[in-house]
Parts: sequence; structure tokens; C-alpha cells
Amino acid sequence: MARVARALGHRRGGEAKGGSKLEARSSRSMLVPLVLAQFLASYDSSSMNVAISRITADLGTTVTGVQTAITVFTLTMAALMIPGSKLSDIWGRKRCFVLGIAIYGLGAFVTAIAPALSVMVIGWSLLEGIGSALMIPPIYILTTVSFADPVSRAKAFALVSAAAGLGSASGPLIGGLITSTISWRASFFTEALITLGILYSSRRILDKGPTGPRPAFDLVGAALSAAGLASIVIGILQAGTYGWLRARKDFALGDSVILARGDVSPVIVFTAIGAFLLALFFVHVRRRERSGKTPLLSTRLFASRTVNLGLVTQNAQWFLLLGTSFVIAVFLQVSRGYDAIRTGIIVTPATLGILLASGRTDRMTRRYSQRAIIRAGFATALSGIALLILLVRATASVALFAPGLFLLGFGAGIMLTASVNTVQSSVPDEEQGEISGVSRSVSNLGSSLGTAIAGAVLISALHAGIGSRAAESVVLSADEKQELTAALERSVSTVSDAEVREVLQGKPPSVVDEVTRINAEARDRAIGLALGSVFLFGLIGLAAAMFLPKNTGRPRPEQTST
Repeated sequence: MARVARALGHRRGGEAKGGSKLEARSSRSMLVPLVLAQFLASYDSSSMNVAISRITADLGTTVTGVQTAITVFTLTMAALMIPGSKLSDIWGRKRCFVLGIAIYGLGAFVTAIAPALSVMVIGWSLLEGIGSALMIPPIYILTTVSFADPVSRAKAFALVSAAAGLGSASGPLIGGLITSTISWRASFFTEALITLGILYSSRRILDKGPTGPRPAFDLVGAALSAAGLASIVIGILQAGTYGWLRARKDFALGDSVILARGDVSPVIVFTAIGAFLLALFFVHVRRRERSGKTPLLSTRLFASRTVNLGLVTQNAQWFLLLGTSFVIAVFLQVSRGYDAIRTGIIVTPATLGILLASGRTDRMTRRYSQRAIIRAGFATALSGIALLILLVRATASVALFAPGLFLLGFGAGIMLTASVNTVQSSVPDEEQGEISGVSRSVSNLGSSLGTAIAGAVLISALHAGIGSRAAESVVLSADEKQELTAALERSVSTVSDAEVREVLQGKPPSVVDEVTRINAEARDRAIGLALGSVFLFGLIGLAAAMFLPKNTGRPRPEQTST
């Protein structure tokens, strides 16, 4: 009898062990579509940076127009990520993921056939942004609840975060290769095809769907949060055209002048409106909580210092990556006149840095705390940006790009996983939907602000630099200075020396040389200042990392099961 009992116990133990292995294998296979989807969304944010010149020529737009499309894409994701995470609790994580991928693929196809910038904004910025807002929160929720122990969860997040970082870093190289050999449109056609593969592999995703009563969707809260975030970023986008504090020219809607030249800048107005709407959002959330209704976002999430500081580090990380990527892409394509593929090759060191960091994530997690890894990541990435500011000049060798870009990629690669794990592991499983939405919203807001602020500083500094140098010129006549000033008032954009010479055909050689010099000096200084703004924002992230608690990234006691 005892032998039977022991045998039966051994059999049951083997079955349990086998079941555990089967569950682990299922969890790992489920990561495939999740990792691919995260790579695709991150790739899309950076791949078109190297195709700016091709897009502007093909669609008859400007660098500012393409910058706006890039920013609206990341802004749409940031604004809708919190509502998207709430819908994953209502509709189910897998259903939201599949719907998001389908909308994303449709957006990629619309962008591929876009005849104008407006259609590109609909396909790329809006449809792909909406699809991303639906599919990304489930990625992080499913990853968190499918891996209970800290080690396996850290490994899973390492794969997801590596896909995010690798997508951003390799986007310029892959996008440049496709753009140069075929067309920038082919990149979006390829994305549409990849979404079909992700939809097929999503059959592996195991999700029981929502159980029990489904929470109500807070439509008013969703509208207030989205409008508030959108207003702030739209305001920052106006800085390049109208200035930061005072409007450089009339701000009009249609034929109506809303703000005259010399009035307060639209940047201040839109930012103030956005801050007011976000304040209303939090008042609305508290009111729903007090009345026993389900808010879009629970305020108890922000009671944790770890969560708050972790979110700041996530925002700063993506600000660094996307802000630097945009500025370097503009520098290479405008100051150097490089094509998309050459630009992509030059920024490859950042990709290599992320790949190397991703391969060391598991070892570093075992040896160091999440807090130490995040701090080291910021210090390394900021060192890379500092090198770019000090070494990169219009006449410098392209080899000088490599050290700074590698440090930027390596620093970002080691801290992306740590920050995500820190935030996600700081709340219990039942709050994963909300924290995933907040986390991804904050990260995408960082991407959006990185492109918007770096671009705004670039254009503002270019405007000021050209104006001041033109006024000091002893070569240009008074009429020529006035003509250049009038051109600045109409529009200012980053243009190459060759484009300046083409526009000035027929002018005296001395005038052509002088305006080319003014443009080159002002442009290169503006690019340095734009990188400086990214560096300063990175310091904020480093400061937040310095105050993270020591036990950052360890699961809470109640997180013992899925």
C-alpha cells in the first residue's frame, strides 16, 4: 500500500512538473507575437527619420510637416494608451491585441499608398497610432501575469524591451535600406504584411478573457486625458514656427487671426489649455472614485514613489532615444546631404549598443539592483549625447558619430528593461491593466515630446541664428538683409547648402557664399542646441533614478500567482 501511495505520489508529481513545463513553454511561445508587435511599433517611430528628404520631395511637404506626422503618431499613442488599457479589461487582452494589430496594418497600407501628407497623417499618425494604443497595453499586461517569478518575468521583459529598443535603433538602418533600394512606401507595405503574420501567430496567446462584472468605460475621462495630452504636445510643436513666449507672426485659423504678432505665443496658450484639461481629468477621476464608479485611471497607482519615479525614467528614456534620433537624422540628411541608407548605416552603432545591452540584461539583473541598472543606463546614454555634442561638426569625420551613438544605444538598452520591470512589478496583477496603460502612455509621450521639443528647439535656434548673422553681415546690403528677414517670417526650415545655392541662382557669387555661410553656421549651431535640450531632459531622468527606492523592481508580496 505504501509503495502504491509513493508511486501515485511520484506520478502526480511528474504530472504537475510536466504541466508546469507545458505552461512555461506556452508562455514562451506566446511571447512571439507580443515581441514582434512591440518591435513593429517601435520601428515605425524611427524608421522614417532617415526618409525625411524622400518624403518631403515625394509628398511636396517640408521637414516640419514630416516632423508633425511623426509627432502626431507618437502623440496618438500617448493620448489613447490609457483608454486602450482600460478597454483590455473590458473586451479582453487578446481581443484588444488582435483588433489593434488589424487597425495598425490597415494604417500601414493607407500610408503606403498616400498621395499627400494629409493622407499619410490619417494612415500613419492616426490609424497606426490607434492600433498601437490598443495592442501595446496587452503586451505588457500579458507578459506580467504570465510570468510569476521575478527571474522569468525579468527575462520576458528583457525580450519585450529589447524589441522596443531594437526597433527604435534599427529603424533607421532597415528603413534606410528599404527606402534607398525601393521606396519609403515599401517600408509601410512590409509592415502591413508583417501584421498578417502577427495575426496568425496570435493564436498562441492564452487569455481567458474578462471574468466577473466588466468595468464601465469612462468616456469623459478618456476625452479629457487625450485632449489634455494632445494640447500640450501640439502647443510645443508651434514653437518652431511662432516662438516660445511671443508670437513671431500672426497665428490664424482660416482667415481669422487669433493671436497677432507680438502677442503671447500659441505655445503658452495650448500648453495652458492642456494643463487645465489634465487638471479637470484628475478632478473627474476623484469624483468618480468618491461616488463608487469606475474611473478611467485609479489615483491609488500614484501613491507609490517607485511607480512615480519609474514613470519619469521611462519618459526620459524615450525622449533621449527619439529626440536624438530625429536630430541626428536631420543633421546627416541636411547638413551632410546623405541618403537614407547611408544615414541608417551611420546610426548602426546605436543598434549594436542596444543588442549588446540586451544580451547582458539577464546577467546584470542577477548581479545588480534595478535601481543601479537604471542609473548606469542614464549615465552611459548621457555620456553618448555629450560626445555627439562635442565631436560632431559639419566638417567632422562620420567615424566620430560611432562612440556617442554606441553609448546612447547601450545605455538605453540596459535601462529600458529595468524601468519597465520596476513599474510593472510595483503593482498587483489586478491593477496591471491600468499601470500598463499609464506606463506605455508616459513612454510614448516621451517619444512624442522628444521629437517635438528637439524639433522646436532646432527650428527656433535656426530662425534666431540666421536672423542675427544676417544682421551682422557686412556683405549683404540692407535690401538683401530685409529680403532674408522677410523669408524667415514666412517660413523657416532646415535646408542644405546645395538647396540654398539653388534658390539663389542668378544672385552675385558673394551674396550666395554669404547666405550659404549664414545658413550653415546657424543650422549646425541649432542642431547642437537641439541635442543640448535632449541632454538636459535626460538629466531629469537621471535625477529621478537617483531617488528610486533600493528594492525597486521586486514584486509585491501579493504577486505570487497569475
